[in-house]
Amino acid sequence: MQSLQIISRTVAILNLLASGTALADNTTKALFDGKSLAGWKAAKEQNAKYWKVVEGAITGSNDGKKVPTNTYLITEKEYGDFELRCKFRISGDHKTGLINSGIQYRSALVHGKMTGYQADIGKGYWGDIYDEHRRGKLVRGDTAELMKTLVEDGWNDYLIRCKEGRAQLFINGHKTADYTETNEGIPAKGIIGLQLHSGGIAKVEFKDITIKPL
Repeated sequence: MQSLQIISRTVAILNLLASGTALADNTTKALFDGKSLAGWKAAKEQNAKYWKVVEGAITGSNDGKKVPTNTYLITEKEYGDFELRCKFRISGDHKTGLINSGIQYRSALVHGKMTGYQADIGKGYWGDIYDEHRRGKLVRGDTAELMKTLVEDGWNDYLIRCKEGRAQLFINGHKTADYTETNEGIPAKGIIGLQLHSGGIAKVEFKDITIKPL
């Protein structure tokens, strides 16, 4: 009898510990410390020169020159179900070429190419879901309400919510896209990536980047 009681208490303690671990894992965590690129790396080492921390923000640019190639700064860890929040700002001269960016999620490097979902950023693409190097545009962003609050060259808020097969995008609290994946062969877990698109003289900035596992 005493042995059974000891076993029972042990099981109860293990359950409590497991429950506490689960709660800890579901807390919101910073993906950017505001000072360094710790936890991040360039998708291609030769493109690391385009990424740095400036005044508390992860900044992608070519120092006042046209961006010659698509470049990505990616997390070292993978994420599946989560809420990702951040502030972002994109600026540049549209006369010089495309001024565009995006946030990759549930993505991977496949044969050296960024492959996976992207929450789009930029004029004409706000709040789209694009499937980079795979299927192209999946959802065109609904910006009817967003354009009332969007500051095109100022700071705005992004929220990406992924739960099982469903992904929802919100900019400044306005839902722009809601997509449910029907292809079971598409991975539901992957890296997070920040994009600086090739084209014009562009600069993109990200700060207050947090993730909450769901």
